[in-house]
Amino acid sequence: MSIAASNASMRVPAGFRNLLEGLTREVLREQPTDVVAFAAQYFQKLLESREGDGIDPVAWGAMLED
Repeated sequence: MSIAASNASMRVPAGFRNLLEGLTREVLREQPTDVVAFAAQYFQKLLESREGDGIDPVAWGAMLED
């Protein structure tokens, strides 16, 4: 069964590219054996930081991308 291709273009949400670049840098620096667990901890720390000091790294990254 084939699925028709969609003409809709997909956009990467603002700040997402910057967020993934930060994760990528940390993965390359730390070289974790379990990348998924490392990513979960990385994003948990970002969430705690955002809730603690009110600085949203995604919003900040979106401003850098503009």
